[in-house]
Amino acid sequence: MKMNRIMLAAPKSGSGKTTITCAVLQLLKDRRVPVSSYKCGPDYIDPMFHQKVLGVPAKNLDTFFTDEETTRKLFLADRKEGDFAVLEGVMGLYDGLGGIREEGSSYHLAKVTRTPIILVVDAKGMGRSVVALIAGFLQCDTNHLIRGVLLNRMSKGYYEIIKPLIEQELSLKVVGYFPDQRGMHLESRHLGLVLPDELADIRKQLRETADCLAETIDLDALTEIAAHAEELDGEETAIAQHPICCTIAVARDDAFCFYYEDNLRLLRQYGAELTYFSPLHDEKLPDCDGVLFGGGYPELYAKELSANTSMRDAIRTAFRRGMPMVAECGGFMYLHSLLYPKMEAGSVAEGCAMAGVLDAECRYAGKLVRFGYIELEEVRGNFLPPYEKIKAHEFHYFDSSENGRACIATKPATGKKYSCIVSGEHYWLGFPHLYYPSNPHFAESFVRKASKYKIV
Repeated sequence: MKMNRIMLAAPKSGSGKTTITCAVLQLLKDRRVPVSSYKCGPDYIDPMFHQKVLGVPAKNLDTFFTDEETTRKLFLADRKEGDFAVLEGVMGLYDGLGGIREEGSSYHLAKVTRTPIILVVDAKGMGRSVVALIAGFLQCDTNHLIRGVLLNRMSKGYYEIIKPLIEQELSLKVVGYFPDQRGMHLESRHLGLVLPDELADIRKQLRETADCLAETIDLDALTEIAAHAEELDGEETAIAQHPICCTIAVARDDAFCFYYEDNLRLLRQYGAELTYFSPLHDEKLPDCDGVLFGGGYPELYAKELSANTSMRDAIRTAFRRGMPMVAECGGFMYLHSLLYPKMEAGSVAEGCAMAGVLDAECRYAGKLVRFGYIELEEVRGNFLPPYEKIKAHEFHYFDSSENGRACIATKPATGKKYSCIVSGEHYWLGFPHLYYPSNPHFAESFVRKASKYKIV
């Protein structure tokens, strides 16, 4: 398949990748280019910003979660000849598993998908040293994928001086720059960027950012680099579309919004019809045969969630009747009896009543409890066949009085193991965020259980 594509990557986090990516997506959309977007790594929030621009969901690609061939298939799924793809990198270009391995890095994804890289360099406070920085990255680029550079936080005057120097000394196209704009940055909190809908006038901000970049980028040069991407061989993942056999309700509102698009896609492929509901605002569950609670920020809405007693009662009743349920991170927190949100210094911590599926408490730990990639193997095969594993990622500041012992988690970089997940015949509850394409049997099992519950 011939698909024009680029990856916007950077030497480090905080270089402005998401801001630049959203601006480039908007400019391509303005040209009526059939553009789609992807995020490298286990990130939920950056794709939400992409979706704000394009109006369609973005996808995640991760070479730790899936092998090279599966990653290519996921990349090509739903794409057609002539599409334009923009991939946003994660962390620094070469930062992979454990910070040192290639696997899971932006560079590995670019290599697997044979995608040309535009290096976004935060040049604030740098002079000729920016040439040395770029030269170092080129030296590590054994596959010669870095085809251009964009200089972030740079003045017009200095850009006109440094651009010819970079192109002459490094034989690398400089496609533009972005000026230092104090009002044009995306705010952060402990789990990453603040959600798009939390920012006032987010569409206006994204539009203004794109208009600013339009004045300083050579978009024709960027699209020419993308047009020279190699053709990719590969077919869509061989999972046939099953007939609809059940309905799975997906919690989706301001408190629960972290979902991988390919997870939802797999559930649909195995025969689940997805319907969405709000634990914050709805009074009861929709007509359904299973429930999926994704991650998010329930701690920010703990009082509102607690006040919705009819929804809490409905979820608890459905669970006790054996309705299949899967909950990850924020969704797991919501199913506790009590949630103690982060309190201001000097205030007294008060627990907020949650759904009460688990007779346990969840508290803010004051530090990062778990972070990074893991592989999960069930002690008993409730959702996975014996000896099979599913890959996941953890990132949470809250901890539970009952993290569960149904699975053994293994850190791939260190081999460290620990117990987690509360699991039974019809439920899987825990902090890890699962990536279903790493083991589609999990999605198949969830749908099968929901279908069985519907028949009973």
